[in-house]
Amino acid sequence: MFTTFTLLFAAGVGLRLASSLALRKRLNLHLALPQALAVLLVILACLPAWITPVALPVPLSFVLGAVLPDLIIRRA
Repeated sequence: MFTTFTLLFAAGVGLRLASSLALRKRLNLHLALPQALAVLLVILACLPAWITPVALPVPLSFVLGAVLPDLIIRRA
């Protein structure tokens, strides 16, 4: 059985992959976030609810799955 963390991570990767493929096919655009923004999203997802300056209503595993390619791969 998969854990909730693994399933949400897979959903984040799937959403990123689907949106990237759709943008590339229809508009010939490449989906990329700056690494600083990707790190900021991960940090906001890690913070507890009472300390966050901006509400981020998605769990850490989903955010990590969605921004993982931007954290690993450096694009020019």
